[in-house]
Formats: sequence, structure tokens, C-alpha cells
Amino acid sequence: MKVEVKIPQLSESVTEATLLSWHKQAGEAISEGENLIDIETDKVVLELPAVKSGVLSRIIKGEGSKVVSGEVIAEIDTDAVASALAAAAAVPNAASPSVRKLAHEHDVDVTQLQGSGKHGQVTREDVLQALQDNAPAPQAQPVVAPSGNRPEQRVPMTRIRQRIAERLLQSQANAAILTTFNEVNMQPVIDLRNKYKDAFEKKHGVKLGFSSFFVKAAVHALQKFPIVNASVDGSDIIYHGYFDIGMAIGSERGLVVPIIRDADKLSFAEIEKRIADFAARAKDGKLGMEELAGGTFSITNGGVFGSMLSTPIINPPQSAILGIHATKDRPVAENGQVVIRPMNYLALSYDHRIIDGREAVQFLVAIKEALEYPGRVLLDL
Repeated sequence: MKVEVKIPQLSESVTEATLLSWHKQAGEAISEGENLIDIETDKVVLELPAVKSGVLSRIIKGEGSKVVSGEVIAEIDTDAVASALAAAAAVPNAASPSVRKLAHEHDVDVTQLQGSGKHGQVTREDVLQALQDNAPAPQAQPVVAPSGNRPEQRVPMTRIRQRIAERLLQSQANAAILTTFNEVNMQPVIDLRNKYKDAFEKKHGVKLGFSSFFVKAAVHALQKFPIVNASVDGSDIIYHGYFDIGMAIGSERGLVVPIIRDADKLSFAEIEKRIADFAARAKDGKLGMEELAGGTFSITNGGVFGSMLSTPIINPPQSAILGIHATKDRPVAENGQVVIRPMNYLALSYDHRIIDGREAVQFLVAIKEALEYPGRVLLDL
């Protein structure tokens, strides 16, 4: 029996997708649940697993093709299931999706590599080593005048990068964005974390980072200033009675902002687990589209890359975003004395159409106080 391979239902905001890498060729065996192809939308890269075991008898849409929900891209012959399974058993899963993508980008055939990973799986290092081994020997280059040595390369944007560009332009064109700044002494949070991090990890199985403190502080401030958690819809203001916090995560494919739903109802451990899970799956391109949709407020941490100060851009239709930066020891004045404290500059970009400067400044002060006096958050004060 011939079974059609169809593009799954994409989210309402996604009109089309792009086929990236076929992991099976026509005539090859496929097992039910095994990934057939990677599909890139403007939000995420998805895996499309086989719905039945058999032989991939026909590929209708090749790599790079634009496709829509429900479109047929291939066929599986389930009548060849017996021979297919025997063949599939002889060829183990060669590599993870991220490694296969790296190999595809550099025209490396993973089936020809000797995997150094568990059960012979091809790793990222194996692919990089193959590239190094196959690189041509360096040739003596003639001396070229600077005016003649101006190489250029034209590379089309990925769908995710195109969408990022569109949304950033949309944000700047449709919102009156201002940014206000403050500084926070991170010593209380650092002391609290150092005191309990070992016990926390032992009990919850996840490390106690700083992200959960920022999420908790943001929710604490949002509860005090609901307008910062609101959004604009035409001439209306929509006040959200829930707190879905987007956490910006940089990946090789571009920036993604998965949503921590109902963050006000989550413990520190639950927040840390979700952030760790998001980061791991963003790296492998396994975030679902539903995990990237919505959100009432966002947090972006340029400090992990060494940023000292920035003006983050709002993620529409949200009305504000918190920018976190690198914590550095700096001299500050306390009680008439100059002391050294681990300071962090905070930036709040907000839509001035509905958020006044007074509210934005007070909101950022509320975050500062929640971090400098973390007991307030723990005791809901």
C-alpha cells in the first residue's frame, strides 16, 4: 500500500515552510517514527517522522522546495515492510538532526563516516574532522593589491532569519519605543544562590541559575504594573491576566523566544527546568511552533555574550522587554563610602503609546528592588 507523506498542519501565523534535508533517499528503508526530513518555518525547524514502516518509494518535493500544510511531499510503500525493516536494522541512526544539518551544509555524507559516538553514532566532531581531512592543501597565493582583493558572497536568508528581520522592522515601525535604564546590585542574589545551589541541585536535579531570579522579579513587577504586561490591538488595550514570559535564546539558526507559560505559578526549580529544556531543544531545532507563539513580556540576556549595555527591541505584540547584561564588579557609593559591588545594568524597552515614562521607571525600580531584596519575592511583599 502506498502511504502519502504530508506536511503537518502549520500554525495559523505560518503560511508556508521550506524543505531542508531529506534523511532518506528514494528506495531506502524507513521505520515508523524515524525522521524523514527537516522542515523550516519562519519560527522553528521541525522533524517530520514516517507514519508507517516500509520503503520511501517516491520523493515528490526536493530539498529547498516551498510547501504548505497538507501538501504531499513523498510516498512510502508499506508492502515492502519486511525487507525494509531488515535493511533499516543494518543501518543504525547515523547522527542527530543537528549533526546531519551540519553535514548537509558542508556536503558531507554521514553514512561514509566512522562515528566516534555511542553505538557508532556520528558526532559533530566527526563531521568537522572530515572537513579538515578533505580540505585542499593550501596553495601559494599571488600577492594581490588591496583594491583587487574584495571578495563578496551572496547567501539567501533562511526563513527564520527573514522572519526575524520582518518582526524587528514591524516592531520599530508600529510602536513608539523608548528605553529606560537602571542598575542593580546582584550581591544578594549571588549570596543566596551560593548558599543554596548545591542543596537546590541535589533536590531538584537542575542547577540554580540567575534566570529564575530575573523571571520571578519580572513577574513580581508585572503584577504591580499590569500595563507593562498589556498589548495594543488597534485602539484597544488588552490587559492580560496571566504571565507568559518569553526567554530569548540565541541558536545557530537565529534568535528564538520560547514562552514560559503561567510563570507566576511556577517554582524556581520549574522555571530553571523549562529554560534548560528550551535551550537544549533550541540548539537542535526541536522547539515546537506552539512553544514560540504568544507571550505577554520578554526577557533577553545579552550578558551571556558579554554585553554591557543595549536597547532591546520589543517582541510584538508585546509592549515591553527587559534586557539583562553582564554582571561586573564596579565601584559604587554606599553610605558615603566607595565599595566594590557586582553590578548589572538593566534596560527596559517599552511602547510609549500605552506605557508612560513614570510607569516604566517604577516598573524597572520594582525589578531592581526584587533582585536586591529577594526576600520580597519569596514572601510576596
